[in-house]
Amino acid sequence: MVPYILRRLITAALILLGASYLVYLLTAASGDPLEQYRASNAPNKRQLMDARTELLQLNIPAPLRYFKWLGGAAQCLVPFANSCDLGKNIAGQPVTDALGHALIQTLMLVTGATVLAILVGITLGIVTALRQYSTLDYGVTFMAFLFFSLPIFWVAVLLKEFGAIGFNNFLRDPNIPLPMALAIGAGLGVVTAVAAGGGMKRRLLAGGVAMTFVTAVLVYFSAIEWFKTPGLGPVVIAIAGAGIAFAVTLLSAGLQNRKALQSALIAVGVGLVFYFVIQPVLDGATFLMILLLAIAAVLVGMGIGYLMGGYDRGQSMRAAAITSFLVGFLIVLDRYMQAWPSYFNNSLVRGRPIATIGASTPNIEGNFWVLSIDSFTHLILPTLALILISLAGYTRFTRASMLEIMNMDYIRTARAKGLPERTVVMRHAFRNALIPIATIVAFDIGGLIGGAVITESVFSVRGMGFLFLDGIQHVDPNPVMGVFVCVAITAMGFNLIADLAYSALDPRVRVKA
Repeated sequence: MVPYILRRLITAALILLGASYLVYLLTAASGDPLEQYRASNAPNKRQLMDARTELLQLNIPAPLRYFKWLGGAAQCLVPFANSCDLGKNIAGQPVTDALGHALIQTLMLVTGATVLAILVGITLGIVTALRQYSTLDYGVTFMAFLFFSLPIFWVAVLLKEFGAIGFNNFLRDPNIPLPMALAIGAGLGVVTAVAAGGGMKRRLLAGGVAMTFVTAVLVYFSAIEWFKTPGLGPVVIAIAGAGIAFAVTLLSAGLQNRKALQSALIAVGVGLVFYFVIQPVLDGATFLMILLLAIAAVLVGMGIGYLMGGYDRGQSMRAAAITSFLVGFLIVLDRYMQAWPSYFNNSLVRGRPIATIGASTPNIEGNFWVLSIDSFTHLILPTLALILISLAGYTRFTRASMLEIMNMDYIRTARAKGLPERTVVMRHAFRNALIPIATIVAFDIGGLIGGAVITESVFSVRGMGFLFLDGIQHVDPNPVMGVFVCVAITAMGFNLIADLAYSALDPRVRVKA
């Protein structure tokens, strides 16, 4: 495997060298960076032209400029030398500084959207494959391709209109009339009835229960003005945690594994105890603290599962660890809700928390929770837009792969041996269905660093896409090359990871030199 990886790295380096040379020359030949000064009548016109010529080294032919740039870029390969030099942009700012800021903005914008699209898309693909040609299958397929066919800028505008402006207007007076609550409940009831499957009686029962529950919750929220002072509290966390424990156990071990179910429920109880213990600690929270608490929650869950034992200790540990992590997420979510009134009533927010432009509110101040809410509210709309557009690909690829795998002989053999359907789907079919999905996911993650150029433009996020377009417009090769190198290295790296993942997912695949 090591010779194979070395060979791939050498090939990638040669491809990157040739591609970077072409991109640099094409960018340099795309226009005149002095055009704005040539048409100017400013008295210091000549001085400005000379300054830009010196800054961008325009007196040197483009091929030679590329090799000078390459010499500075090669210094980035020296670890801990702090000598990385990708040149300066047209404003005189080092490209490494501009690239660092743009990379953070892009990662904040697209990482969550990509991860959620992958998780939701794969889940929907599995469900629709298991219920092929059902109403749910047709409905998911129609909605997925509907959003896939829509232009991203139009989806973004609709989200601004109804997801930001409309919802912000609602938050001024969060009153939900009974007819509207009934309409929303009926809509979700229909969705639940379609998703429930089974006979008509079961569908109507599931839809009716969902409609009644949603309508009652909306009326209750409206009466107590929950949207102004939201919160979960220990009771809701306990009920939701119990549901999570049953769901996680069902998917990871099966409800017949009582030890796994007991481990998950104990993890919920431990989480409720810690809900009261860590509240004072969360007042001074930082990102590192939240990360360490998440790791601690997983370790505690694994410890509970190990102590509970059972005929399969690994299943108990897995069920308890996942449940513990999700309960911890609910606790953190509740803490965010507690900080919501402080953010909502901030003078800079002005009672309109769902933002439509930028990555943060300028000059806003507050603790970790307020600043985090500000970042999240700015990411809601672009994240949702990217999820809706990219969901169809993951859903359809997963569905097609699962349908192919489910008709294989070894799946029939597993069922003939009497294995539970959950084991057949999750352990035998799903793992092999992931092999073609790994390629799609790897390429999408590789392109993630390039940023969603149109989305960044619509929501005025100064990320990698903005930096790339700005360099193209001003005929400035340095920022263009900085973005290109980041995107190319990431794409090639994840392409290599996808190839290596094949051998991990399928023992029959072996990577050879």
